[in-house]
Amino acid sequence: MKSPDDSVDYQSRIHESFGLQGAMRTLGAELTHIAPGAVDICLDWAPELTQQHGFLHAGMVSTALDSACGYAGLTLMPANAAVLTIEFKVNLLAPAKGQRFRMEGRVIKPGRTITVTEGRAYAMDQGRENLVATMGCTLMCVQDRQGLSD
Repeated sequence: MKSPDDSVDYQSRIHESFGLQGAMRTLGAELTHIAPGAVDICLDWAPELTQQHGFLHAGMVSTALDSACGYAGLTLMPANAAVLTIEFKVNLLAPAKGQRFRMEGRVIKPGRTITVTEGRAYAMDQGRENLVATMGCTLMCVQDRQGLSD
């Protein structure tokens, strides 16, 4: 996919916005891939992020997938735009058991106002990746709204 405005430095914009997210800092998450319509976020297993059985909590998986999908959408939005999630659905396919996790966000259908993305969460352990969750995410492009793009 191609950015709608080649003058937009979407990578710097994504890095800057990601740095402002306390939620991603709390998860210990990092951006590992940024391209037009695609963002990957990785995080390590930590006991503070688990549920009662020691798996990464579904809420943590959902949070990181939401950010990956949102930032994937933002890569294709105008420079003065902000992105808001307006709906998502998560399918938990397997326990999130691993030492590290990779959340992929990919744009399926970009739009001027509404963008549709998909996410996939992978647990990485002993050199193998296992798909543990998917997300369908709908985003809204917000422009010229005080406090959202400042």
